Amino acid sequence: MNYANIITMSMAVALASCSGAGHDGAAQDGQLIGKSEITLDQRRLTPEALWAMGRIGDVAVSPDGRQVAYTVAYYSVPQNAGNTEIYVMDADGRNNRRLTSTPQHESGLSWIKDGSKLAFVSNDDGSSQVYEINPDGTGRRRLTDYEGGIEGFAFSPDGSKLLFVSQVKTVESTADKYPDLPKATGRIVTDLMYKHWDEWTTSAPHPFVADFEDGRLSNVTDILEGQPYESPMKPFGGMEQLAWSPSSDKVAYTCRKKTGLAYAVSTNSDIYVYDLASKETVNLTEGNGGYDTNPQYSPDGRYIAWQSMERDGYEADLNRLMVMDLTTGKKTFASREFESNVDAFRWMPDGSGLYFLGVWHGESHIYSIANAAEPGLRRLTSGMCDYASIDFAGDRLIAKRHSMSSPDEIFSVAADGTATQLTTENKHILDQIDMGRVEERWMKTTDGKDMLVWVIYPPEFDPQKKYPTLLYCEGGPQTPLSQFWSYRWNFQIMAAHGYVIVAPCRRGMPGFGTEWNEEISGDYGGQCMRDYMTAIDTMAKESFVDADRLGCVGASFGGFSVYWLAGHHDGRFKAFIAHDGIFNIEMQYLETEEKWFANWDMGGAYWERDNATAMRTFANSPHKFVDKWDTPILCIHGERDFRILANQAMAAFDAAIMRGVPAELLIYPDENHWVLQPQNGILWQRTFFEWLDRWLKPASEADGQE
Repeated sequence: MNYANIITMSMAVALASCSGAGHDGAAQDGQLIGKSEITLDQRRLTPEALWAMGRIGDVAVSPDGRQVAYTVAYYSVPQNAGNTEIYVMDADGRNNRRLTSTPQHESGLSWIKDGSKLAFVSNDDGSSQVYEINPDGTGRRRLTDYEGGIEGFAFSPDGSKLLFVSQVKTVESTADKYPDLPKATGRIVTDLMYKHWDEWTTSAPHPFVADFEDGRLSNVTDILEGQPYESPMKPFGGMEQLAWSPSSDKVAYTCRKKTGLAYAVSTNSDIYVYDLASKETVNLTEGNGGYDTNPQYSPDGRYIAWQSMERDGYEADLNRLMVMDLTTGKKTFASREFESNVDAFRWMPDGSGLYFLGVWHGESHIYSIANAAEPGLRRLTSGMCDYASIDFAGDRLIAKRHSMSSPDEIFSVAADGTATQLTTENKHILDQIDMGRVEERWMKTTDGKDMLVWVIYPPEFDPQKKYPTLLYCEGGPQTPLSQFWSYRWNFQIMAAHGYVIVAPCRRGMPGFGTEWNEEISGDYGGQCMRDYMTAIDTMAKESFVDADRLGCVGASFGGFSVYWLAGHHDGRFKAFIAHDGIFNIEMQYLETEEKWFANWDMGGAYWERDNATAMRTFANSPHKFVDKWDTPILCIHGERDFRILANQAMAAFDAAIMRGVPAELLIYPDENHWVLQPQNGILWQRTFFEWLDRWLKPASEADGQE
């Protein structure tokens, strides 16, 4: 592999980072990373180009609807670091200006003081605190100095109080128990949930409320004082799990009031309302068994809406939009007409109804419910894309949007669904890149059902040629394979390396009805695997697909799929790549921290001999079919992945080597279920394509890849 243009590009990124190119970023001690001006030697997407792209994050519209604030994260491969900056533009996309130029991460944008100021979280002095700034970039000022640091915040509607999240210690340390052993590193564990996602559990986020005046906090109250619970809930919960009442006298919050084993086996969280005056708490969702999350009051305070799953222990249950009339207590299943998940929602400004985001047939769009009390569904947007946020600017919506061919940009959406692009954050890079065509195909599965399969073609595709082809196995397992844009599992960069990509929406994905979504639980080696075979076998009949050069790649459940297919593919594939996959289901059942997932999806424990579902699942563990492995395999894993431990990849790699199968192991001591650091990300891409090129391309063709 020739890295000539990669090295040139990295130098360009480094120079641009230090000079503050693009949005006029000014370097501070060489650490500020600005928008990178790069020039590609070829019109082909590269890992360096991906890491040079700005990544739009938070979006917030001013109260008068005239201005849009948003954040952009920038990364430098040479510095192996990143920072996030704040921008403001007019609601029509004009007058775009950068407000911050620091080496810090700014987040949690919120307009305050009737839109005259922007508030955000930053860590200028090493502790995350709330800051404010004028919309012209002047007057940056720290508003809080809370000793525990602030992870997220929301000012009360009347501006007199601050709701914020801070960590509270919940687990006694070794040094607490034995003060004379301050350097001891051992952890004494007495119950489950001692680890979660990528961290050892020692604290929990708590919601606090304080009076706020002229940058001073007083009368600070921990809403969960003395309780070992978390709100928002780890690992991904944020301020969307908390909400002020319009009258500023109550706070609604999401909480699973369980610890240890009880927490590990249950998804039963609830929506609680805390009364600031009486300090009393009411559970609004008592009796519902599954997740209840993300409360939002209607503008007039009459209703409260939230997302709700019905069954305890089933984290991929239908995520419903529920609405409660607070005057009568009546609850309404507002999204009943939509047989897929509600992924995010917002009340209409007048409180009459709601907008929500949901996936259907591999695309995430905006839907509206005109009347919260008498739901009626309407799809607002269309097109081969995913919408990722909703906000309001007068009579228009402001939303992030991306696709398999474009990263997030901000769009304005009219009442008729017409979308107008407002930002062009990565135009200077995308204009230099030829993207491959993305095609929607429908195929008949082995049980006679219709399955959506995305096919992505190499740029300058020639149907007269034959191309090596990759079967992509999606993770989850119950996550949608929609029009996502990834900075690692990116279909366009795979296509740019000369591969056709086949990405089936196999059994177990939302967006095709509840039955389709639920057919994977307890049947990991069943119909979902036959769906994979349908997709690759159908495409292998195409004249432009080289059936002798097929590869199979995937992460998480996709990694499990790769390990499973390695023992069942009957010679179809010539190369495999598994990232963070399950190799031994029996060990996974005990190793993973969220036991509810293992219990539901595996059907129970492997010692339950009379449990037919569990026995079928564990009988299909990939490690039991290693005797049939005969195809080169690359195993990738992060040692901070506590969802699927890294020993799974190590065991798979060891098994392959002991079987005499060509294998390689890429192990990251400092990455979790993802790969988040720039240089690790570049290493991932280089290793990924070197492996595929080695086994799926003739030597002359592989050597010509850059």
